[in-house]
Amino acid sequence: MENEKKGIFSRTLYPNTRPTIFAQLLNNIMIEIRFPDQSIRTYEKGTTALEIAQSISEGLARNVLSASFNGKTVEAVTPLGEDGDLRLYTWNDQEGKTAFWHSSAHLLAQSILALYPDAKLTIGPAIENGFYYDVDFGTASFSEKDLPTLEKQFLDFAREKFEFKMRMSSKAEALAFYQKEQNPFKLELIENLEDGTISFCDHADFTDLCRGGHIPHTGFVKAVKLLSVAGAYWRGDETKPQLTRIYGISFPKQKELTEYLALLEEAKKRDHRKLGKELELFTFSQKVGQGLPLWLPKGTALRERLENFLKKAQARAGYEQVISPHIGNKELYMTSGHYEKYGADSFQPIQTPAEGEEFLLKPMNCPHHCEIYKTKPWSYRDLPKRYAEFGTVYRYEQSGELHGLTRVRGFTQDDAHIFCMPEQLDEEFKKVIDLVLYVFSSLGFENFTAQVSLRDPEKPEKYIGATKNWELAEQAIINAAKEKNLDYVIETGEAAFYGPKLDFMVKDALGRKWQLGTIQVDYNLPERFELTYKGSDNELHRPVMIHRAPFGSMERFVAILLEHTGGNFPLWLMPHQVNILCVSEKHKNYAQKVLSFLENHEIRALLDDRNETIGKKIRESELSKVPYMIILGEKEAENETVSLRKHQEGDIGSFGIEQVVEQLKKEIKESQATFEV
Repeated sequence: MENEKKGIFSRTLYPNTRPTIFAQLLNNIMIEIRFPDQSIRTYEKGTTALEIAQSISEGLARNVLSASFNGKTVEAVTPLGEDGDLRLYTWNDQEGKTAFWHSSAHLLAQSILALYPDAKLTIGPAIENGFYYDVDFGTASFSEKDLPTLEKQFLDFAREKFEFKMRMSSKAEALAFYQKEQNPFKLELIENLEDGTISFCDHADFTDLCRGGHIPHTGFVKAVKLLSVAGAYWRGDETKPQLTRIYGISFPKQKELTEYLALLEEAKKRDHRKLGKELELFTFSQKVGQGLPLWLPKGTALRERLENFLKKAQARAGYEQVISPHIGNKELYMTSGHYEKYGADSFQPIQTPAEGEEFLLKPMNCPHHCEIYKTKPWSYRDLPKRYAEFGTVYRYEQSGELHGLTRVRGFTQDDAHIFCMPEQLDEEFKKVIDLVLYVFSSLGFENFTAQVSLRDPEKPEKYIGATKNWELAEQAIINAAKEKNLDYVIETGEAAFYGPKLDFMVKDALGRKWQLGTIQVDYNLPERFELTYKGSDNELHRPVMIHRAPFGSMERFVAILLEHTGGNFPLWLMPHQVNILCVSEKHKNYAQKVLSFLENHEIRALLDDRNETIGKKIRESELSKVPYMIILGEKEAENETVSLRKHQEGDIGSFGIEQVVEQLKKEIKESQATFEV
């Protein structure tokens, strides 16, 4: 094989072999590997993904972290024994990061046992940014002050370049191992696994129950930061033991960790809970209840502007506003399927004085809108019907999952439901996409991808409705995404229980991904509620239903907008657009005149005529993030001008008040996109 490139087969190996024998021989020892660009190479059976990377380039091989083969995650060092599609993942791929952080969780677990030999390990997955491990430390104490020591041990192990090696285990062997370890958590996990599906990952003298998906060796991990310690119940059940959860993040370069930590510091400054308090937008009260936000006057005004902004766009697009109650008869949600699918996560039924009568706080608005549609018969000439509502819904989220406005128990959706004929579905869906893009453009969300969320065909019990209807709905969404030239990905298993959806994943100013805006196609609720319209053939037909919410929920949208902008909202959205600051009390009359002029031109202004120094007023105005300040002193009063300052920029100059109004109106118009129907 001197003339052969490693792993690639050539006819010159057996020059005198007859073609049929040659083909059989080739079939027995060679495999064909297809790459994402559809090119095909031939390799010896047993070649690993890492060796294949080396055959392409040494540079690629140095950076390969993991791989997938025929759609399944494999180790980079796993021998490949059949023809198939291969994808190689580096740090630039999310799959590469997942393998990196999954492997780092193993390193963390190894480090924990090295320092706390009596600790009981439970689970330790990779998460969106980093990893965690849940641990029962028993009688030993562990807190954030212990993280630096654990970090040092982690890095010491990483430098050893231990290889990750997968091995299969029988159920009996796996149980015996953890019985010896006296680990009830792992034993519980294994009891729920089928024999023949159980595997372990070994590195150095450490072993852990694991399904796979690792980097080649620990040496790839060059930097780590153990970020925090939190409490977590075993398997998320409050009736089970409380564990210690250690969060961490790791990188292949120290520079990347340094940049990430700087980003974390910026995120702390932008935390919507902190900004919401400083800007007096919202608050929470234990007496009112966890996860139930109270909107303060400034926050209420902000919400109203967002609502009015969308209502105007909806009116132009032919939506009609409706209002539905906060509760509904239990039977309503049994008909819709929400009680079956969401019952465990909802507030428990409300018993009335009438025997057997039960109501629920509504988890969704759609069943109510179905009943509104049913109030009269409809003809094909009447469709589509578009009902919109800013409807408040309630879901009993676990207390440990509540987080400011992003995870609450009561929230208001900018909900709408479109009832249309099947032949209208494509056009209506694309119109909703246009509306979502208008919202994003007006509020400065420019970096986003779309996610087509489909059902998991292997778990039919999660969904309602006929397969044929699901296929029609899924294809309609994919077609619309293509026609609108959206940058989209397909995610199987992420559909709602009643239909597939198009979710918009937005990147904020810190590069974090958020799900904002959703559009769903639903053939099932019209079936369950027996909704009809009379067609041109004079027969009754079933409409298709589109669910859509460009904001998603007002609470979550405001939280993300706060963090994205750091509280520096677009000018049109700011509670106060201008602060008028008097140098002294003797300029009050002129200040009132300026205030009236601004208000007459619909510029939101606030007059600060307190007996305080102008320096203090400017500092406080900066902290409140008001975009502009008008400074009024002796010179301005005499010349009937204003001195203008811009937030974070300082003095702009002296202007006539008419010039200022003209400039502000121009900026407001430019900061808000125009929605064309």
